[in-house]
Amino acid sequence: MSRIGKLPIEIPSGVEVKVLPNNIVNVKGKLGELSQSLRDGITLELTDNKIEVKRANDEKSLRALHGLTRSLVANMVKGVSEGYKIEQELVGVGYRASHSGQMLDLSLGFSHNVSIELPVEVKVVTATERGKNPLITLTSYDKQLLGQVAAKIRSLRPPEPYKGKGIKFANEVLRRKSGKTAGK
Repeated sequence: MSRIGKLPIEIPSGVEVKVLPNNIVNVKGKLGELSQSLRDGITLELTDNKIEVKRANDEKSLRALHGLTRSLVANMVKGVSEGYKIEQELVGVGYRASHSGQMLDLSLGFSHNVSIELPVEVKVVTATERGKNPLITLTSYDKQLLGQVAAKIRSLRPPEPYKGKGIKFANEVLRRKSGKTAGK
């Protein structure tokens, strides 16, 4: 049995979980509402304030989906109750970030500024302090969408290994190269 799949999911107060007839799980909380379709053979059992993910048999495909389904549902429950946050740092001379509503405007050393329109579910805050790198803070209740948006922003200027210039996650540790002067 899957170690992750057999763990029960605690439902915090204020979160409502429903399993719809066409095998779709719907989770509603104070931050928003998410839904996920379940594969055939995977079922959810709702007890007092716990969710247990069950599988019909021990087929290889169902064993693979057992832990995945449990993780997806747990992420949905945590997302609608607490939410998720990702911070990104702009490292480089002249790199700036600003936002107005759902538009994120980035100055990344190109000949033009890069503008990104963010989904409605993702909230953005930019901060620039003197002497520190500009910071982009993304928050959302949808972990999957938040990670996708953060990866899209990072792909505009990934950090390079020599000076570390680019967009990096705030807690990311980069492997640095010494350059050609280190060999002498």
